[in-house]
Amino acid sequence: MIAVLSDIHGNLPALEACHADAVARGATQFINLGDILSGPLWPRETADWLMPHNWPTISGNHDRELVTCDRARMGRSDAHAIAELAEAHLEWLRSLPADLQWREDIYLCHGNPADDIHYLMHRVEPESIRDAHDFEITGMLGARGTHVIGCGHSHLPRHVVLSDGRQVFNPGSVGLPAYAWEYPHIHRMELGATEARYALLSGAGETLQIELVAVEYDHRAAAARAEANGRMDWAVPLRTGFVD
Repeated sequence: MIAVLSDIHGNLPALEACHADAVARGATQFINLGDILSGPLWPRETADWLMPHNWPTISGNHDRELVTCDRARMGRSDAHAIAELAEAHLEWLRSLPADLQWREDIYLCHGNPADDIHYLMHRVEPESIRDAHDFEITGMLGARGTHVIGCGHSHLPRHVVLSDGRQVFNPGSVGLPAYAWEYPHIHRMELGATEARYALLSGAGETLQIELVAVEYDHRAAAARAEANGRMDWAVPLRTGFVD
């Protein structure tokens, strides 16, 4: 059984809770879909926990930005993380691929196969967020993925079976259940729940099964950590599951 995690964002208690839950359910393999450390929580401690596990891991947009952007131009979440990280942590981030054909039947990316910015399974409309249609997902995927495609980035869990039989899933976010973002225009991604999220995969090929899992953890401690670091824009989502 394979546990797939994404968008940890330095939330070590949530990561530990997902790991313990997955092990208890029989997971023997773990995969990380990126956006690992950025945020006002526990970036260094999260990196120190993850690196010895040596899970198959891909880079998210924030991981890329941490090792490519000018520090003076970084957003607050990336700036907090990089101030706490050592060169060994940054070297690890530099080593991560943008996507991964992990197994013949499992293809993995962060945002979508072409980039780490645009959502694969969701669309930003002027007044709302909606689920992407079958043809929109298929258009972004092209021929990638023979059976199962996993992505992250939107923080919203979803699982669909496309008309061509391929399964596509987003496990949701381990570490942050809601956020606001200005691209392509200001929008909110809100789950309305405080649990940490991941996915469990069992079987292989056409028989592969996907379960989206929610795990309770001490989200109030994570919210308190964000608030102590001056980030109410993180504290409120962690405490409530909504942006405000």
